[in-house]
Amino acid sequence: MNKAQLVEAIADKLGGRQQAADAVDAVLDAMVRAVVAGDRVSVTGFGSFEKVDRPARYARNPQTGERVRVKKTSVPRFRAGQGFKDLVAGTKKLPKGGEVSVKKAPKGSLSGGASATVKKAAAKKATTAKKAAAKTAVAKKTTAKKVVAKKVVAKTAAAKKTTATAKKTTATAKKAAATAKKTTATAKKTAPAAKKATAKTTAPAKKTTARKTTAKKTTARKK
Repeated sequence: MNKAQLVEAIADKLGGRQQAADAVDAVLDAMVRAVVAGDRVSVTGFGSFEKVDRPARYARNPQTGERVRVKKTSVPRFRAGQGFKDLVAGTKKLPKGGEVSVKKAPKGSLSGGASATVKKAAAKKATTAKKAAAKTAVAKKTTAKKVVAKKVVAKTAAAKKTTATAKKTTATAKKAAATAKKTTATAKKTAPAAKKATAKTTAPAKKTTARKTTAKKTTARKK
C-alpha cells in the first residue's frame, strides 16, 4: 500500500479524499518533525519511531569486498508495538469490521492510536483552514467597505467645496449688483443738483453782460 492507497482506504471514514489526504500529511509531518528533533514518537499498539545515532565505523563494499570507512550519522528507527506484532504473527485476529482495537496510550505519547491521531489531526487542520478562510473573507469585506466609504467621503467633500464656491460667487455677484445700483442712484440724485447749480451760475452772468451792453449804448448816445 502506498500513500495514495492509504488515503483512499481512510477517505470514507474522514468524510472525503481531501480530508483524508490532509490528515495523512498532518500525521506524517508531525512524526517526522518530532523524530528529527530527537523525540520518540510512540503510538500504543502500533509502534514507536525514534532517532538513532550511529558512530563512525568501517564497513565492506558488498560488490568489491573493500573495506570502507563510514562517517558518523543518524537514522530513523521504527519498532513495532506488541499488538502490531501479534496481529502480524497471527496470534491475534483482525476484527472483521471496524477499527483495530488498541489500548489507551500513556501520557506523553502521540495519541491513543493511529486512527484517533488521524482524526484529531484532520479535525484540527480543517478547523484552522475554516478560521483562516473566515478571517480572510472578513478582511476583504472590511477593506471593500473602507474603500467605498473613502470614495463617498471624497465625493461629498468635493460636492461641499463646489457648493461653497458657488455660494461665494453668487454672494459676490449680488454685492457687485447692489454696488452698481447704489452708484446709479447716486448719479441720478447728483445730476439734477448739478444742472440747477449750472443754471444759477449762468443766469447772473447773462444779466451782468446785458447791463454792460446797455451802459455802453447809453454812453454812446450822450456823446
